[in-house]
Amino acid sequence: MVGDMTYENLGEGALDYLPCRYGKSKLLFRGPRRKLEGEYALFLGGTETYGKFIEQPFPALVERQLGLPCVNFGWLNAGVDVFLNDSTVVEAAQAARVTVIQVMGAQNMSNRFYAVHPRRNDRFLKASTLMKQVFREVDFTEFHFTRHMLSTLSRLSPERYAMVVDELRAAWLARMEQLLAKVSGKTVLLWLADHSPDDARPEDGLGADPLFVDREMIERIRPLVTEVVEVSASPKALALGTDGMVFSQMEAPAASEMLGPLVHAEAAALLTDPLGNLLGKSRRSA
Repeated sequence: MVGDMTYENLGEGALDYLPCRYGKSKLLFRGPRRKLEGEYALFLGGTETYGKFIEQPFPALVERQLGLPCVNFGWLNAGVDVFLNDSTVVEAAQAARVTVIQVMGAQNMSNRFYAVHPRRNDRFLKASTLMKQVFREVDFTEFHFTRHMLSTLSRLSPERYAMVVDELRAAWLARMEQLLAKVSGKTVLLWLADHSPDDARPEDGLGADPLFVDREMIERIRPLVTEVVEVSASPKALALGTDGMVFSQMEAPAASEMLGPLVHAEAAALLTDPLGNLLGKSRRSA
């Protein structure tokens, strides 16, 4: 297996993400660092955009195809808030020729029911008074992560949990509208997942990332962006599992939850032509 070979040959922390900062941002992004001047494309998104365990994430593949600097502002477990509240990110997006915004889940944002860490968005900080009133029997000090907290609430009371999900969806739409209003240039909304937005409402459980976002929400946002690109990983890409990913043995469980290199290649292939059209650039020959 590629994964086993990776452990033996490369060891712990084998993949160098060349972490770097931009401007006054407190976020540590994936490198190599690019100059935020001249012509460039900017990529905002979560773990997939960052390319955790991936040697060549899709922004790097698009850069190679278009011959245009692609700045990777992916952030692990990002919610919309982390970018919306970062002035360096907003300014970089305003100066970019085009900004690609990955659809991020709705669970990792502060809302009327709970607050998350301003940068580590998957970290649950505290429940609001409203949440404590709705779920009086729950001790929220036991939770450290949003997904664990939501899983517990979904099992405890599907009816009351549905109120929280509705709030998260409404908050996601509002924050996306705010973010897109701040990005003055051309924008591409990228759906990147192991399923279609049409299959995003699970019958049980929380569902897959991007959590709680479905076709209806994508269509609500569509008029606000220049282009929408949907990448639903192919069965072939999903069947490869962690093949080609770089991770330590300790990281294997996390890697198994993520999209592999072939999915990134599929994303780059579907992004390159629309971006090229928006930028007036053609795909480079292989």
